Amino acid sequence: MFHSALSALTFSSGEFLTITENRGVSGAWSWVFAGGEQVWSPGFYRLLGLVPNAAKASYDLLLSLIHPEDRSRFPSLADVREGHVPREVVVRVIRPNGTVRILSMTMEVRFSAEGRPVAVSGMALDVSDREQLAHLRHAERRRRGALYLTEHIAAFSVSLDLVRDLPVEIAQVHGLPLEEICVDPFLLIVSEERKAFQAMADQQIEHRSFFQGTAHERLANGELWQFRILTMPVWDADGAYLGRCGLKYPARTSTRLPAVFHAGLEQSVAGHHLRAARALLDWSMMDLAQASGLSHSTVRRLEDDSEHRGSRSRLHAVEALRRAGIRFVAMDDGALAVARA
Repeated sequence: MFHSALSALTFSSGEFLTITENRGVSGAWSWVFAGGEQVWSPGFYRLLGLVPNAAKASYDLLLSLIHPEDRSRFPSLADVREGHVPREVVVRVIRPNGTVRILSMTMEVRFSAEGRPVAVSGMALDVSDREQLAHLRHAERRRRGALYLTEHIAAFSVSLDLVRDLPVEIAQVHGLPLEEICVDPFLLIVSEERKAFQAMADQQIEHRSFFQGTAHERLANGELWQFRILTMPVWDADGAYLGRCGLKYPARTSTRLPAVFHAGLEQSVAGHHLRAARALLDWSMMDLAQASGLSHSTVRRLEDDSEHRGSRSRLHAVEALRRAGIRFVAMDDGALAVARA
């Protein structure tokens, strides 16, 4: 009966419904008003935290599981009978074991030739992860914004087309349109320093190497601040270039680099840096291979720069050198210095 009731009100193919239900991310239900028969799919039971067919399917039971704060957005029993249902609504469901899931519920009413509602069907999709991710992203945007408003510190990313993802608060602090800043952040730098700074930054971006420099910027209130700006290339494990990550903070402020910047810095370590580090430690290639758990041939490829930038082998080699007291330090002129602690 379930499949026959749902067939006229289908939202997807039976095969797709079966696949998603088996993965525990979707479920479907139907209610034929004449006779009052309600049917839930096994997946719908599981989304609600119920054992399939262990409880009788009923709209009252569904309503009882909706979070009290969300029930006003969910159609009442009378609304459904009259055919007044939303096309889609996102609500929280409190399962009998106390866990909460977020469901996107789509509904559709079937009408008779006379225009009377005769049946309703719905599909539920578990969007808990999506909603939680959106919440985390919103919280992160708020945190980034507050950090720039109070400390003038901003972490950002640079896409392959060189558009920057910056906190909107930068526009507020500097008094320039955010769209213009994202496309050309050098507008923030005072005119007498802008050209030289941009030329140095563009060169490092073109070479896909790390960049660090300082520049003065005017705030909307007229104050002149000196900022340190650092950007790093980002590579995936297969060596594909993904863009850049960046950090901007007042030059008079000391700040710890986020983990992603450490990874970017380590990916910028080239063959000549490794050779310099070995020289400081009086290590041979074999010494580095043994300390990092790599083969001698892999170390040779790293020092010949024939291993791609995203290689995990590079990170293993750098970590071994760090344990031995080597430090890789980003300099203001864009160079990567090698030192022994």
